[in-house]
Amino acid sequence: MSQKRILITGASGCIGHYISELLIQNSEYELYLLVRNPEKLQIDTQARTGIHILQGDMQKIQDLAELLKTIDVAVLTATAWGGAGTFDINVVKTIELLNLLDVEGCQQVIYFSTASVLDSKNLPLKEAGELGTDYIRSKFDCLRRFPKLAIAPKITKVFPTLVIGGDENKPFSAVSSGIPEVTKYIDLVRFLKADGSFHFIHAKDIATVVKYLIDNPPKEEESKNYVLGQEQITANEAIEEICGYLDKKIYFRIPLFSSLADVIIKIFNIQMAAWDKFCMKYRHFTYDEIVNPSTFNLPNYCATMSDVLKTSGVEVKKK
Repeated sequence: MSQKRILITGASGCIGHYISELLIQNSEYELYLLVRNPEKLQIDTQARTGIHILQGDMQKIQDLAELLKTIDVAVLTATAWGGAGTFDINVVKTIELLNLLDVEGCQQVIYFSTASVLDSKNLPLKEAGELGTDYIRSKFDCLRRFPKLAIAPKITKVFPTLVIGGDENKPFSAVSSGIPEVTKYIDLVRFLKADGSFHFIHAKDIATVVKYLIDNPPKEEESKNYVLGQEQITANEAIEEICGYLDKKIYFRIPLFSSLADVIIKIFNIQMAAWDKFCMKYRHFTYDEIVNPSTFNLPNYCATMSDVLKTSGVEVKKK
């Protein structure tokens, strides 16, 4: 039996790096890594045979039409985060790619969306489609088009929450790149109390889940929607855990009310996008059903806020 042929778009991104590395090191699958600039791919692509680097662009996905007909599993991590081409890449070209896959031969598509398009019940959040950034609205729009596609029954949709990740050989996620900076303000933040909660997930744990889904495609009767995240944590719990990690004492906490934030925004005439205002009022970006490696009895790499700090390179200064 021949090995599965796996296409990974966006292989040079943070999540793409982790997925590619895991599949290179722990599978014999034939891998096709689509990247705009091969020099940005920092993992060892010479580690074994069966690894193919495709220099290309989602804008010219038609150029890969012949190859796409032979792909068994397509892992679509490529995305445009904003700017003029966001809807073209995240919607038009993504749909074009899906239509180029062989409906009979392709076993599964693992499509990366974002948890921001869902409400707490894991259902579409209408405000994401109305108020979201170009990136969020494009992801919302793309999902709405899936039911009409011939390949639709084979699409597994994953919705990452806040993504942590990056090291000396992989690009840092937007969240991880800002964590060392945030810890500089912990002396002030530790005395504040905020109402809010969230989930996070490390890109290495995302890769573990993706490999599991490739090895064990969801059955027809099973859900094909997965919100990727560790157990929810409140903003206050996060602050307390960060303080514990950094050995900072908390003597008192001053509650931060949304009304106070509104007053500050008004006084200083701070310009905020509609989506940012919505997020300030929404506050609890949590989901009823979340998935991480432990869901499949696999080890979690980054399950706590202390793990987040450690994997983001934050060191405890010795006294």
